[in-house]
Amino acid sequence: MSISVPSYVQGHQLLAGKAVLITAAAGAGIGFAAAQRAVEEGARAVVISDIHEGRLQQAAETLTALPGAASIYAQLADVTDESAVQELVAHAEQATGGVDVLINNAGLGGTRSLVDMSDEEWQRVLDITLTGTMRMTRAMLRVMQPRKSGVIVNNASVLGWRAQREQCHYAAAKAGVMALTRCAALEAAEHGVRINAVSPSIALLDFLRKSTRHELLEELSAREAFGRPAEVWEVANVMMFLASDYASYMTGEVVSVSSQHP
Repeated sequence: MSISVPSYVQGHQLLAGKAVLITAAAGAGIGFAAAQRAVEEGARAVVISDIHEGRLQQAAETLTALPGAASIYAQLADVTDESAVQELVAHAEQATGGVDVLINNAGLGGTRSLVDMSDEEWQRVLDITLTGTMRMTRAMLRVMQPRKSGVIVNNASVLGWRAQREQCHYAAAKAGVMALTRCAALEAAEHGVRINAVSPSIALLDFLRKSTRHELLEELSAREAFGRPAEVWEVANVMMFLASDYASYMTGEVVSVSSQHP
């Protein structure tokens, strides 16, 4: 049984007056959905970054064309490169006059049994998904903490909690993102900065369709209470809540965006 997708939720000015920086925001995934939602929620400026130049520019043009669009900025950035991370943060700070919200969306998955996995495959997934999140968090905390304000939202996964075959590298990286979220949140709290994470189960991503067997996607979708994957904007909605002042007492939390039974 599959429950139909609900109507798209209109914006409610949750991020009115805020500047938002989002990694891996090109294409049609959760990052772009978060950027669109940030515009619709009244953000004054949105900075998107990605490693794909063409898709990044197209994403920026699409966001700029939205009704009542915020100031949109696009910057190429590779979260595995510390110098690129520093340049991205400096650009975002200069362009917006100060970033209020960072959404760490960059990540890499894949399907491979552990016995067949090379060191390079393992390291690449961890470097982008976990260490990249750390690099961006570290860089933003260095500017947010002196201001005594700011919010960071990380993108984790239910695989940080649950086991799935051929996902050792991705699950380990996402579990690391959860631990990073909790520990960094404790350090940042005394400086007035909040850090939380979302933990989606299965969302409709183009990369997921390409990298995962159709039969497995059907099986995973069937496990969900609604009998379907999440729309990417449904995950982005929870990110918007965590980024907003409505979540002012939440930090170090990992919020599951899932309808799957344990």
